[in-house]
Amino acid sequence: MMTMYDLVAPGLTQRGDPRYRIAEIRAADPLGADAPLATVPAMNAAADVPALTRALRGLLPLPEQLAGFGITDALAAMRDLGILLGSLKKHGVQPVAAVPEVLPVLLRLGRLTDMVPRDTVHHYTTWNPLGRRQRMYTGDAMETALQDAVRMVFPGLVASLDSCSDLARREPYDPGFAVALDRTAHHVQAMVDSIDFTVAHVSPVFFATEMRSYFEEIDVAGVDYLGPAAAQVPLWLIDLTLWQCDRSNPAYDGFLEESVVYSLPAWRAHYAAHRGGTSAVSKLSAAISWEADDRMPPQLARSAVSLARVLRILKAFRARHITIARKAYSEEVRMYETGSGGAPIALLRSVLDLTRDNETLVRRSVEPRRAPAPITDAPGEPIP
Repeated sequence: MMTMYDLVAPGLTQRGDPRYRIAEIRAADPLGADAPLATVPAMNAAADVPALTRALRGLLPLPEQLAGFGITDALAAMRDLGILLGSLKKHGVQPVAAVPEVLPVLLRLGRLTDMVPRDTVHHYTTWNPLGRRQRMYTGDAMETALQDAVRMVFPGLVASLDSCSDLARREPYDPGFAVALDRTAHHVQAMVDSIDFTVAHVSPVFFATEMRSYFEEIDVAGVDYLGPAAAQVPLWLIDLTLWQCDRSNPAYDGFLEESVVYSLPAWRAHYAAHRGGTSAVSKLSAAISWEADDRMPPQLARSAVSLARVLRILKAFRARHITIARKAYSEEVRMYETGSGGAPIALLRSVLDLTRDNETLVRRSVEPRRAPAPITDAPGEPIP
């Protein structure tokens, strides 16, 4: 049965990238890992490092088997090995040191998939089977909820790539500028829904004391790679064209440079294409500066209203996120100084402030004027 998590943007689906064939990847079990991985929660509960080590070694494909893998099998294999990689590191063991023969397998899977040589948040959530075949570290219902919360976000993020790319090609006087922003706002709302779902179903203490340690970095051929943390969900894809490409700060820029490597190839290409562009906020500010009086052209006003709306949604998401992060990393429960994606609380605060500053700038540009009615595809029908 198809679920909401299987729905992605039509444009990306039609490109034929197998990474978007979610049902196929979930169904794949090239290593015969279903039965061994079902016992991982019990092994983790017992801190049974020898059993985890044997399980990792036992799942490694033979060279001739690995040579026959396509992208779908390679993604599924990395997903399944990844659960054991994170489990071993949680118990203080570098998995490649414990099982050296895993190294060439990880490197080969990384090359096949054009991704980092370990599992990412995509493997752990979107490409993870649902139901009885679900790969988990703990088996706890809150871990399932955490995975579901991340799965909720990806359809909107995938769709936002096209709307943000469209936005980057347009100017604020163009009716399509506001249309692209309204569609982006619809996609971004899934982020707020996701974090509300997380608040309702996942305790910050559970994340801090049970889950966080499974997302620790591991050494692969001398390079440290972070685990499949929710922080790898690339909200920066939307920041990039809205404001980040020319209105950021060095700390956030540096974080993005480190985070982009964990993304899908198409998303890395999107980042490379737009990182040096002119943001929507800068375009709007420049357009407004040319207006000699308070009589802002209606289309420019509509663009400003639409841009403020998207930034307001992003601001709401980040305010909720920082509240959760503060609870998870409070002195009473925290085991780590930084989040699972490597970001300290101070950086989250800084990005929230940047988002708020840009939203305030845009909102104030239209406050003295009466806001126009929402743009519609047809009378009374708001654009999704």
